Amino acid sequence: MDAFLTSDGLLALVTLTFLEIILGVDNVIFISILSGKLPPADQLRARRTGLLAAMGMRILLLMSIAWIVRLTAPLFSVLGRDISGRDLILLGGGLFLMAKATIEIHERLEGEEGHESAHVAPSFAAVIGQIMLLDIVFSLDSVITAVGMAEHVSIMVAAVVLSVAIMMFAAEPISGFVARHPTVKVLALSFLLLIGMSLVGDGLGMHIPKGYIYFAMGFSISVEMVNLRVRSGAKPVRLHQPYVAEGK
Repeated sequence: MDAFLTSDGLLALVTLTFLEIILGVDNVIFISILSGKLPPADQLRARRTGLLAAMGMRILLLMSIAWIVRLTAPLFSVLGRDISGRDLILLGGGLFLMAKATIEIHERLEGEEGHESAHVAPSFAAVIGQIMLLDIVFSLDSVITAVGMAEHVSIMVAAVVLSVAIMMFAAEPISGFVARHPTVKVLALSFLLLIGMSLVGDGLGMHIPKGYIYFAMGFSISVEMVNLRVRSGAKPVRLHQPYVAEGK
């Protein structure tokens, strides 16, 4: 509990929870599309089951990756530098986040609308099964982001639980907010580039203090809030959606 009583710990929790929510919007949209194929009586249960499955998946991945990151024993050497399991995870995770963010930004701005398949057999088990498979993909960037931003597993898990709890009760308003203000989604993806670069630096032995990252994110968010306020009457840019419901 000591981690939650420090200013850095609380800042990490709030910032990470915010990012988890914004980055989880795609997951919420996908779950909504799939659950919409079920009878109305089963749709709410499917959405909640899908979000709980996502939370469990992320916590399990967090535990495993956080454990691997603590493996600092050298595995091999490259150009006189010892490389450990932790370095490999940080390097791989950082490159993954940078690639993921770049691809996501491209798909939102120039990608083809509805190019990802959302077809499933119309049964509760089939819907939940596909939701869990997609949760693995959706969870990777979320989990690696958490590992890159927080030093304590307890803060990472708390941020995941908080974000899922908020999304469970506010999925529609959150999705609507991001739909009305798509620049918030792009801003969150740009944060992934920043976190990915930080992870790559850590993997190469060049540690970037997290305070600098938090300041950059906080400053960007404050500027975006001003932009939203100033441009409140302007028509927002419409981002492309890789998942769309049938017939739309």
